[in-house]
Amino acid sequence: MTTKQQAMGWIAFFLVFFAFVYLLRDIMLPFVIGMAVAYFLDPVADMLERWGLSRAVAVTLITLVFFLLSLFAVLALIPLLVDQVIQFAEQIPALIGVLQGKFALLIERLREVLPLKAGMEPGGFFETAGQNLLSFGGRFIRQVLVQGAAFFNLLSLLIIAPVVSFYLLLDWDRMVARVDGWLPRRQAETIRRLAKEIDRTLASFVRGQTLVCLALGGFYGIALALAGLDFGLLIGVISGALSFIPFVGAIFGGVLSIGLALFQFWPDWPHVAIIAAIFVIGQMLEGNVLTPRLVGKSIGLHPVWVIFGLMAGGSLFGFVGMLIAVPSAAAIGVIFRYLLEQYLQSRMYANQPPGHDGGGEGG
Repeated sequence: MTTKQQAMGWIAFFLVFFAFVYLLRDIMLPFVIGMAVAYFLDPVADMLERWGLSRAVAVTLITLVFFLLSLFAVLALIPLLVDQVIQFAEQIPALIGVLQGKFALLIERLREVLPLKAGMEPGGFFETAGQNLLSFGGRFIRQVLVQGAAFFNLLSLLIIAPVVSFYLLLDWDRMVARVDGWLPRRQAETIRRLAKEIDRTLASFVRGQTLVCLALGGFYGIALALAGLDFGLLIGVISGALSFIPFVGAIFGGVLSIGLALFQFWPDWPHVAIIAAIFVIGQMLEGNVLTPRLVGKSIGLHPVWVIFGLMAGGSLFGFVGMLIAVPSAAAIGVIFRYLLEQYLQSRMYANQPPGHDGGGEGG
């Protein structure tokens, strides 16, 4: 088989794989979660094997511990978050009333200097806004009913993901060895080197960024709660989770927190400034302490590339696409850097004709 035929074969394989994931994206979530858990727990299983445990015992032990800890964390955190969500929902009418009063005052002041179009009076504006809100609510409810499979996906995630992770973790080393045996012999060493580089990049980014998200979520939640902001814990946890996407968590949390602080503390500007300062300090900690120490600067995943990967994955495959976006971005980045390295060492880059060895002219 020629090199061109091999290249065409690999291209065809990736196209088929891409189509497979796209067509089955609605049922892929528990399998993707199970694969991710198996990938991150494999080093722990290897360590327990070195300590003398069998693979089956090690995998059973760490799978049970991992999911029990995850369940405990969820059960301990969810009641607090649900309580804050309920309180927030109960206060929405009051917040809307305050907003309506401020907007009406603004309209009255603008009316003195600008002619207003029909429908911009406070009553007409909020009547139109209410109709739009009801229309949106109806569409949302219909969408939820149409997407009733989401509940099934949640159940399958809780049931299937642990099973998938257990069996993948049990056979992980055998699967890696089997795939290694399928590699073309001439390119096997290069592919192994690229695979190790992808693994290093992915592990450094995801594990480090997860720790960053946990640290930021804890900092934002505790700081906002101590500052007296209503729903501070809820906003802090969400902001920390969204910090996996660079800058998104801080922007979301900062805008929402400052907006709520204006309603809650107005006209106490120093208190509002404290809320804003919390997110400024959080960004300073993330940029100067957390990210350099926990993620590192040499993993090769630029924030813009991560954002693009997440948006592209979400657009193509939904939530599953966002989960596989970072691994895909890491793999593409490593492969691109390898191809760029080969190009810079090639005659094409040096603009040398074939057969030219760079020496002097022949006699």
